[in-house]
Amino acid sequence: MATSRLPPATLTLKQFMRRQQVLLLYRRILQAIRQVPNDSDRKYLKDWAREEFKRNKGATEEASPTTEAQDLKEARGMVTNHGVCSVVTALSLDLVL
Repeated sequence: MATSRLPPATLTLKQFMRRQQVLLLYRRILQAIRQVPNDSDRKYLKDWAREEFKRNKGATEEASPTTEAQDLKEARGMVTNHGVCSVVTALSLDLVL
């Protein structure tokens, strides 16, 4: 039986592609947050996004579309409460890849 020459920590193609999608999403979120006019809201959203990505860093399961839709509704509510609804609109458009 032949052994693989790849190191054990090498990502599969599917994992690599998912990683690229996550990084693209993170960049788009940060770009959208930069458009928020209020400094305190911008800092809050940036910290929130950073913490959420850190919290889910080790996640291996993909969320179902239903779960993603629920998460998006919650994010809309959070951002609307902070007076930056345009950011959520931009993010929701970016999430539909």
